[in-house]
Amino acid sequence: MSFDRHLAEIAREYPEWTIWRSDAGRWWATRHHPLTSVQREAGCAMTIDADEPEGLREQLHEQEERAKSADP
Repeated sequence: MSFDRHLAEIAREYPEWTIWRSDAGRWWATRHHPLTSVQREAGCAMTIDADEPEGLREQLHEQEERAKSADP
């Protein structure tokens, strides 16, 4: 699958994040909104990165689950 297609699919799956690939080839995601103190305490991160698109998807899923568990 092409770089653009991976990027578009991940962005569509996780609309609350900005997704990009660095010049060095790493995949990155940053949240659109600041974290609450409760979310930070639950292990949520503002920005994450991975070597490959699937690794980023896994981390995004984990981050979304952490955020859900932290929300009242």
